[in-house]
Amino acid sequence: MPKFDFDVITMGHGSGGLLTHRLLQSGVFDILKNELLDQQHDGASFELEGRTAFSTDSYVISPIFFPGGNIGELAVNGTVNDLAMCGADAKYLSLAFIIEEGLSMEAFWNVLTGVKYAVQKTGVKIVTGDTKVVEKGKGDQLFINTSGVGIIHPKAQIHHDHIEAGDKIIISGNLAQHGIAIMSKRQGLEFETDIVSDTANLNHTVRGLLDVIGPDIKFMRDPTRGGLASVLNELAEIRKLGFVIEQDALPIDEQVEGACEMLGLDPLYVANEGSFVAIVSPQHADLAVSLLHADPNGVNARIIGEVTREHAGKVMLKSRIGGHRVVGYLTGEQLPRIC
Repeated sequence: MPKFDFDVITMGHGSGGLLTHRLLQSGVFDILKNELLDQQHDGASFELEGRTAFSTDSYVISPIFFPGGNIGELAVNGTVNDLAMCGADAKYLSLAFIIEEGLSMEAFWNVLTGVKYAVQKTGVKIVTGDTKVVEKGKGDQLFINTSGVGIIHPKAQIHHDHIEAGDKIIISGNLAQHGIAIMSKRQGLEFETDIVSDTANLNHTVRGLLDVIGPDIKFMRDPTRGGLASVLNELAEIRKLGFVIEQDALPIDEQVEGACEMLGLDPLYVANEGSFVAIVSPQHADLAVSLLHADPNGVNARIIGEVTREHAGKVMLKSRIGGHRVVGYLTGEQLPRIC
């Protein structure tokens, strides 16, 4: 962290004047520099070739530092992953900060470091952005908005219309990891080992799948707010098909499962930030899981169920003892401010 002549963010840092200039020059532009951002223009000019995907998201997580990451890393990974779920490789991101007056420069610098770390891992470039400061009490430390554009893989044909009965449901990693990491931090829970967020970039993982399987990946979605249950309910409603998942097949860390029981939470509804749901044709489902197991982001990947014509419009959970229950939409707010 460089030596700044101020320790906290003040309203002056949002004025557009000297303090804003110092904050951007010594902080944002310096740590995130690249040939496009260095132009320091109101926007970025670049060329794209091929089908293009665009996504935007805002991050209001509390706390902004959590086991396994921080709001900066989460913001980059989140938008990169949203593009990956479209079959796109993220190329360029915007980055906008809404900072609450009084945030320490050390905290802001650590967030910027998280952004830089995520950018380096994903290979995406921050090319434009914005910084605003709001009065103390009106921002809860820091909010971030990121928008991104990416090039869609030539073999990607990802659309819910392609889903049909017999397709397999795959989850790429453990359920509920991010949401429980946040809750453990808020509630001061202690475990034998730390539960950390699964926040990670998935663009390289998805690219590897598309290179090999291509159109046999019918659909992808990262189960963030609302978790796995919400993703599958949306698909069941849209496609008028049944989605049956098996309780025994769900990958859940033992400590995460224990924390869910302690807190009265259902892991099917708890957010993830480094895994995705894929609907894959049955003839290539085993290959998809095998490819995922060879990737650091997919070591816990499993086939967890299949699409059927029965139970049309519903998500069903087959329990360990063989019974079935309906898994509906989340009602109310289970976990506030988790992304």
